Amino acid sequence: MADTGWRNKTSITEFVLLGFGKVPELQILLFPLFLMIYMVTVAGNMLIVVLVVADQHLHTPMYFFLGNLSGLETCYSSAILPRMLASLLTGDRTISVSTCIAQFYFFASLAATECSLLSAMSYDRYLAVCKPLHYAALMNGRLCLQLAAGSWLSGCLATLIISSLMSQLTFCGPSEIDHFFCDFTPVIKLSCSDTNLILVLDLLLASLCTLFPFLLTLLSYIYIIITILRIPSTGCRQKAFSTCSSHLIVVTMFYGTIIIVYMLPKSDTLRDLNKMFSVFYSVLTPLINPLIYSLRNKEVKEALSRLIHKCVAFSRTQASLASTF
Repeated sequence: MADTGWRNKTSITEFVLLGFGKVPELQILLFPLFLMIYMVTVAGNMLIVVLVVADQHLHTPMYFFLGNLSGLETCYSSAILPRMLASLLTGDRTISVSTCIAQFYFFASLAATECSLLSAMSYDRYLAVCKPLHYAALMNGRLCLQLAAGSWLSGCLATLIISSLMSQLTFCGPSEIDHFFCDFTPVIKLSCSDTNLILVLDLLLASLCTLFPFLLTLLSYIYIIITILRIPSTGCRQKAFSTCSSHLIVVTMFYGTIIIVYMLPKSDTLRDLNKMFSVFYSVLTPLINPLIYSLRNKEVKEALSRLIHKCVAFSRTQASLASTF
């Protein structure tokens, strides 16, 4: 009888993303703020990708993974911010069900890929600190490619299964999503279909794609910290830790906010703060990552300096040739 009841209801074809609608006075400020964040995020991450590709000094496993991470962060923010900016500019908060599921797919697959990439980067740092004599042999080009490709494929395929099942659900209303993007839980709550299977699969795949990489990352840093503490020289300890500090900051920010949003009990206080923490890991983390890696990394700053000198020299050559003719 319950099955017949929801089948007789009219299926909705659009959702309404409430976003930050409860604070209308902030709408005018939010558009330029998020636009600036998006522009700086894309520019900063793409700059790191260009540096890693163009500078021979950065053709190492650590920067290979950093280039992958920066490219991912560009796509990650692009899955959310353009739609949010359009909504803030036009006031149109509606989104079709199919577009909503597509947004969830890109966001979730990139988030799962980032978990795996961070795990691969922590393994790279583990080998560099704990197995320095064998690092070059163990972390070769083939393994780097396999780890990066495995990260991208696992994230995309796992989320494809969930998204395919979501596309077969029926949504009968209400149609309002109290969020600024289409996340899994708010969308599933609006379905009038049987969601038991998809909830079980989501828990299983989320554990494989996020919890397992997190545990590997945590284990790698436990070994790294133990190894660093055993180094007798203070200067050597600081140098060893400096090679991991940027990555450790990114890991802490990313997983810290995800744990708050998805794993802590949904008390009234945390429910109100979840949207803010979601902004942090989905919008601010991709912005902060290139700043952390560039401002704290001597090799990246030197690569940027070399690129600027090359661009200046090229411009002068072009100007000289133009004046000749």
